[in-house]
Amino acid sequence: MFCVIYRSPLRDQTYLYVEKKDDFSRVPEELLKGFGKPQLAMVLSLAQRDKLAGADINKVKQALSDKGFYLQLPPPVESLLKIHLESDKKN
Repeated sequence: MFCVIYRSPLRDQTYLYVEKKDDFSRVPEELLKGFGKPQLAMVLSLAQRDKLAGADINKVKQALSDKGFYLQLPPPVESLLKIHLESDKKN
């Protein structure tokens, strides 16, 4: 199984995985509007891989099979204030 990964020009650390190069036919139009014009990042074979750097490979494979795409969002921003307050509670 191959997938093509595109980077969002509008949203940092946001990637769109599709089954075929430049085939966004199964991606909802609203998602593409918010994503911006996809910029090719890489073509990847998922067949011989156990994991991916920023996404769960099993979820990617399942989403590609079921929906024809997978959207990888950036990790949530950590709140330094929240971390500080939680560490104060422990002391």
